[in-house]
Amino acid sequence: MSVDHAAKTEGGSEPEAVTTTTAAATALRYYAVAPGVRLNVRSGPGTGYPIVRVLPVGAKVPIFCQAPGTWVTGPYGTSNIWDNIDDGEYVSDSYLQTGSDGYIRPRCA
Repeated sequence: MSVDHAAKTEGGSEPEAVTTTTAAATALRYYAVAPGVRLNVRSGPGTGYPIVRVLPVGAKVPIFCQAPGTWVTGPYGTSNIWDNIDDGEYVSDSYLQTGSDGYIRPRCA
């Protein structure tokens, strides 16, 4: 989310457009899917949810929030944490290289 506002330029009388970015958007980071893996993206936090698409090998995705769900074993261990990568799209945290075995983002509401 960005907010546009006018700010005076130094020494000038005319305002200049300035865009500021919220801390949440600035902190957005992309995480790599495990090497060689085509990862199923599901409509909810678990293997019982339908697959909505498949991420290609070498994909990197943002994590907006995380939710508990089905336990899954993957290249980065066994976890019940599911990462929300887009609206209504989740992947198992055990397939993303986050550098942590726990939650790294807020829980999904």
